[in-house]
Amino acid sequence: METQVQQQEYMNATQEYVNNIDSTSAQAIEKVESKIKSTANEADYQLQVASNKASNFFATLPEYISAFYQQYKLPIIAISALVLGIVVLKVFFAVLGAFNDIPLVAPLFELIGISYTAWFTNRYLLKVETRKELAGEIRSLKAEILGSR
Repeated sequence: METQVQQQEYMNATQEYVNNIDSTSAQAIEKVESKIKSTANEADYQLQVASNKASNFFATLPEYISAFYQQYKLPIIAISALVLGIVVLKVFFAVLGAFNDIPLVAPLFELIGISYTAWFTNRYLLKVETRKELAGEIRSLKAEILGSR
């Protein structure tokens, strides 16, 4: 009989312990659930704030770009022209290099250059009259480009 009483007391103590654990775990679960809900609400709020900021930024972006372009128009054009010039030179030298890789083309270009230099020297640089003629042509070309003063 005594063992039954001890068993009964043990069962009651165990039941009380389980009930205490259940109530504390239920409270803990409720706390976690409320934190999750508050965190989810906070995350939704932060997401909404971020999306509002992004939409405002993209709405005013064309105005920012046009104001930036108006303020820095000349430097933008100069940098663009410089980049375009570099690209054109790279393409030109690539094409020239491709022509030089073709057999007999490089010597032909050299022959043409030497021939033109010989003709120019004979035509404009050997006699005084032709040098004066060349100087006059250079002056007239300069006046056309820069305007006459």
